[in-house]
Amino acid sequence: MANKKVALIASSGGLETAYKVLNIATAAAALDAEVAIFFTFEGLSIIHKQSEQLLQLKPGNEGLAEGFKKANVPSIGELMEIAKESGVRLIGCQMTIDVMELQPEHFIDGIDLGGAATFLDFAFDAQVSLNF
Repeated sequence: MANKKVALIASSGGLETAYKVLNIATAAAALDAEVAIFFTFEGLSIIHKQSEQLLQLKPGNEGLAEGFKKANVPSIGELMEIAKESGVRLIGCQMTIDVMELQPEHFIDGIDLGGAATFLDFAFDAQVSLNF
């Protein structure tokens, strides 16, 4: 997959969304794709320092927690570290951060802050674009 780009938007919160976006991102990076994730609105909870408290399963999906454990699925923190080590670019939406009156120190280390144009510069020539 040389010279392939995958552009992901995480605009929803919840543990399910975090697993979806980080699973796709790390898999694409493992296949040698260049990957960027744009975190906006509720998706910012995925890169928040308090993500373990903020990311909850949707009502009715509580059984997934045991399934993740049985299947030895890495935690969100572990997947995030894999993503960062794999070179996945993590972009927090500056506009949304401003609107929600958040500060850069609320977020994990290793993220970039930028607007839609920052993400679009990457996404314009991406072969895969997904929104979660």
